[in-house]
Amino acid sequence: MTLFERLKAAAPDAWRSYVAHPFVAAMGDGSLPEHAFRRYLVQDYLFLIQFARAHALAAYKSRTLADLRAAKAGLSAIVDMELDLHLRLCARWGLSPAQIEATPEHRATVAYTRFVLDCGMSGDLLDLHVALAPCVLGYAEIGRALAPAGVEALHAHPYREWIGEYASDAYQDVATAASRHLDDLGARYLGANRFDELAALFAKASRLEADFWQMALDVSEA
Repeated sequence: MTLFERLKAAAPDAWRSYVAHPFVAAMGDGSLPEHAFRRYLVQDYLFLIQFARAHALAAYKSRTLADLRAAKAGLSAIVDMELDLHLRLCARWGLSPAQIEATPEHRATVAYTRFVLDCGMSGDLLDLHVALAPCVLGYAEIGRALAPAGVEALHAHPYREWIGEYASDAYQDVATAASRHLDDLGARYLGANRFDELAALFAKASRLEADFWQMALDVSEA
């Protein structure tokens, strides 16, 4: 069992509240209102900027070349893949990068991203990657779940492009590498009495992810 699987098993309710959230279910069946997706997408762009900083912090905290390369890969996945996806989708509503970046961060965005950065600043590299894991690995799991027969089978699904990004081989490879790196960090830093602390951190990060989905559902179209 990987460390990621152990963390999920230790926090089943928190994990389920995130990956099986009504926002995810509605996106999967295509019933998610466009305004909710648009609000999520703009906030997620701002969210990812802070997560890019978290991966830069991981680079600073790296003690090996392998750790440094993992941080670089995570940063590249955000800057070169995910942010571009958000800009492409937002452009359909006439939203420019400047307009998106000028949008105030919602408190749900601030809560999760600053929690992750604080874990990285106050803890070690394992703390930081456990806090990042629900986002990095959770999105890969959600992408697979929403495209069980492959992206081509989604046909004219309204959220096909988003689902396709996270179900893609490229993103799945990022997630697989992240899980392996988490195992490596666990082998180096996970002491006999530390797992429960990390499981609590993972559970909190998962709940903050669920709160982020809920933020998009709670905002009215107006």
